Amino acid sequence: MRRGYLHVTRFPVQRKVIESPELSGQPLVLVEEVRGQRRVAFASTRALKAGVRPGMTLTAATALEPGLRHFPYRPKDEAQALASLGESLLGLCPGFQCDAPDGLWFDASAAHLVGGEPELGARVLEVCGEQGYRAHVTVASEAFTSRVLARHGSRRVEVVAEGQGARALAPLPLSALEDGSAKAFSVLGLSTLGEVAALPAGAVTARGGASAARAHARCRGVDDTPFTPDPLEEVLEDRVVLDAPADTFEPVQFALKTLLDRLGARLSGRQRAAVRLTFVLRLDPTGEAQVPLLLARPTARAKLLLDLARHRLGELRLERPVAEVAVRVDAHDEDLGQQLALGDAPEGDAALEGVLSRLATTLGEEALFAASLEPVHRPEAAHTPKAFHPPETRRGLLSPSGPLAPEGHGPGAPVTVWRETGAARERPSRLLARPARLDAEVAASGEMLAARLAGRRHRVTAMAGPERLGGEWWTDTPYQRDYYRVHFEGLGPAWVY
Repeated sequence: MRRGYLHVTRFPVQRKVIESPELSGQPLVLVEEVRGQRRVAFASTRALKAGVRPGMTLTAATALEPGLRHFPYRPKDEAQALASLGESLLGLCPGFQCDAPDGLWFDASAAHLVGGEPELGARVLEVCGEQGYRAHVTVASEAFTSRVLARHGSRRVEVVAEGQGARALAPLPLSALEDGSAKAFSVLGLSTLGEVAALPAGAVTARGGASAARAHARCRGVDDTPFTPDPLEEVLEDRVVLDAPADTFEPVQFALKTLLDRLGARLSGRQRAAVRLTFVLRLDPTGEAQVPLLLARPTARAKLLLDLARHRLGELRLERPVAEVAVRVDAHDEDLGQQLALGDAPEGDAALEGVLSRLATTLGEEALFAASLEPVHRPEAAHTPKAFHPPETRRGLLSPSGPLAPEGHGPGAPVTVWRETGAARERPSRLLARPARLDAEVAASGEMLAARLAGRRHRVTAMAGPERLGGEWWTDTPYQRDYYRVHFEGLGPAWVY
């Protein structure tokens, strides 16, 4: 099996800087409690240059770098963030297996769909870059080979051909073993994995036991470690714990951006789009506020979600500071994307989505209406206003499963659509509660010049028609009419019969 390994160098530190951009380039460490002492778990590049090392006490680290900033290291949060990164890759690979705290394996068997393994590696790095991470990728046939080369190799993307694992590993230093077996080989004067691979297998087993034999086999490119994909969580949810309780919106906004960038990537990886979200603000010391967000159209775009979240939460008044920000996807749908035609303006469409979503969340879900087609022949009764909801998956007016699909046509059958030409296919988008009587001024030729409506005279600036329609003769209210589309000065377009 071909598998890739993604190594995000000092992943928890990179994640911290992404969440708090002001920390970029600053000396910082993540610390954890070890036997009652606070010790360094991860350090930034600047802190490492000052001599700070993982395992060092915070007191010793601060003595080396007086300006050192420290933050708590939460393994559970880091594991969740790493799994979120793995989910964002699901659009490129069938599955992933986390290797906490800063790496993961992914199934590279679908590389041919994106142009080969080098292109797959580049695409994986591209997805990471969109979320702000710098990483390395190696694709190989063995778990050990891909992991070690991604962590200790010099190339951003490296592909090891089948059966070439030992050759690729040979130049790497002995420290790449990253376990106790490295010490057993170092006492023999060995310095590279290639020198370990050259030893006789029997002598290695006799001297070092099972662990040394396993390390020796891996250096020779032999590794039978199985690939076990991580299961996906049923509920899409993520959270960020703030460094200190916030009584202003700015720290919350940074946390929202991090959460929604991550959530958008997870949705895209699953080929899903959010329909309804809930933001949970946990307060200090107790309490929480839940704020729902209904989307006008299913989307996985983090920028749109962030704009809506800012609008929804920006003016929220809370009694206590915010200690933690969480977001949960309550409903999602298949992400079918959007097919644009020449001349389309996607930014205008996105702006409309934002307006509709704000209306729905501000005025209430039932306050936004959409036209619903009705099986009625009379044109002005052909649709009625109903509560707005995001469109159902694969449900279109003329789709094979839609309300106007011909009978007996399955999903794969062709659909013949008869279209009217010109203005005749237009129908009124707004209707009066009851038709209003017009006092029309008509020229000798029969052309309408003006009309009085509600006591005011409106001049006709344009007119199209007639469209002669009739029907419902089998009811008590049949009709036979000439319909016109008329544009009145000061009133706008109207439908007149």
